[in-house]
Amino acid sequence: MKERCIVIPAIKKNAVIPDQLVKKLAGVTLVQRAINTARGVLPGEDIVVLTDSQEISLICERAGVGFRRNKDLRFTSLDIVSEMRVLLDELAQEYEHCIILRASCPLLTWVDVEHAWKKYREADADSLVTVKSVRQRIWNMHGEGLEGLLDDDAAPDEEKTLVVESRALIMLRLSCLANPKGSGRGRIIPYFLNDRAIEIQGYQDWWICERLLERRHVVFVVAGWPAIGMGHVFRALMLAHEISNHRVSFVCTRESELAVESIARRDYKIVRQGQEDLADTVLALRPDLVINDILNTTTAYMKRLTNAGVRCVNFEDEGPGASLARLVINALYEGKNTDRICCGPEFFCLRDEFVNAARNPFRPEVKTVLITFGGTDQHDCSRRVLDIIEPICRGYGIAIRLVAGPGYAHKEAMEEHLKKLDNPLVTFTWATNVMSRMMEGADLAICSAGRTVYELAHMCVPALVLATHEREARHTFARPRHGFAFVGIMDRVSDGRIRNTFLAMLKNPRRQRFWQRQADMDFTVNKGRVVRRMLGLLNERPQETER
Repeated sequence: MKERCIVIPAIKKNAVIPDQLVKKLAGVTLVQRAINTARGVLPGEDIVVLTDSQEISLICERAGVGFRRNKDLRFTSLDIVSEMRVLLDELAQEYEHCIILRASCPLLTWVDVEHAWKKYREADADSLVTVKSVRQRIWNMHGEGLEGLLDDDAAPDEEKTLVVESRALIMLRLSCLANPKGSGRGRIIPYFLNDRAIEIQGYQDWWICERLLERRHVVFVVAGWPAIGMGHVFRALMLAHEISNHRVSFVCTRESELAVESIARRDYKIVRQGQEDLADTVLALRPDLVINDILNTTTAYMKRLTNAGVRCVNFEDEGPGASLARLVINALYEGKNTDRICCGPEFFCLRDEFVNAARNPFRPEVKTVLITFGGTDQHDCSRRVLDIIEPICRGYGIAIRLVAGPGYAHKEAMEEHLKKLDNPLVTFTWATNVMSRMMEGADLAICSAGRTVYELAHMCVPALVLATHEREARHTFARPRHGFAFVGIMDRVSDGRIRNTFLAMLKNPRRQRFWQRQADMDFTVNKGRVVRRMLGLLNERPQETER
């Protein structure tokens, strides 16, 4: 006797939408989708479709699965086991267990079926039923009013967690059918199928299922630790928030513990690279589109992804692997734009908080200076700059806003230093989630040469820019033509030069020219442009990607 079989009830008379079983949902008919799911579990000889339709019988014949057709068949109750009793009794002569797979729950996968089977066998149950949990308040109509249906003594506003059947899957020990009492199902265990429990009971369910089945898997691969900062992580999160029609996951490189902590707070699925190659970690998620925000990629890594048919978008990638990416976006660098390479400020993506922020008007006198060096500021540039300009600001009565990111490791030392300075005009903010508010009201800034310069330009805040390393020094947007005084690389610039540049920027004519250049810029439409380019790759045919 064989261990198990699968029965797929496909009764056209019971359809809630005309011809729903043979109508294509996301390109595949419901009955064919159910057959495909079943074929992922068992060979065709162990699959039986119960139908009243000649058309469905032909589909089964061509798919290589068995079928039983009765043109007069119609289910009149929700007890599907009783409705199919004749067929189940027949199958009981050949199989120990039967899996009843409903075509009306198209989100169910063969992986779900196998996982449910494992639970069913481990529990040594007589039957398994797929269910979903629902938190609801339960009422009963009483005349023209309502009264609580469950637990009259409970608080009136208390919700109940209910378990309701999802008519996706039933597993049954066929020998239990010989029990003349009850339904013959014996001990029943539940299998929770919450995310994929949608049953098509109308056109709205059909629309929802189609949208879910058409979703693709977008994987962001990011790096973020003190040495390289958190800009890659912040940008990836911003772009991920724009993607609502597809499934989004994150992969963090093995060094990126700081990135993991930041992304985890947003409730995205995160996988951190272990000892395996990064390509192995990424491909294990079976992505359709990979967004690499890890700086320079290698040829070997990119070949692994592209050979697997994965479309890739790379940000700020000047490595050898960039030539294999379908799209490269280097907003921080300037160069020639092509269909594949997008460079320059028109591709910088502005966070939503800045879109709604009030851009600063020009103020003749500097009243507030902002100091910020990104999410980590590994070398504590903030402390050095503060010590250089604090005596000047104290003398002129200028307020200093010192803002450090979540990866700033010198927080306690900075707080002690500020106590010793005892300057009420200096404020220190750590790990703010509203950087735009920190820039509102600032007349001048001192910062590194990363993404912050674009945000300052949008907010109309002229700035002194100090690159923290060689790569940042090549971010040529931070130059006078865009309203910035580029001072140089931090560890190669003297305190005197920083001081003199700061004093020069306090003067009205130069700062006003810089402000005007920034006021003429507009980054607000860039994010939509970038997201459309990225997601547009999902609609390309595979051969277009390979070419």
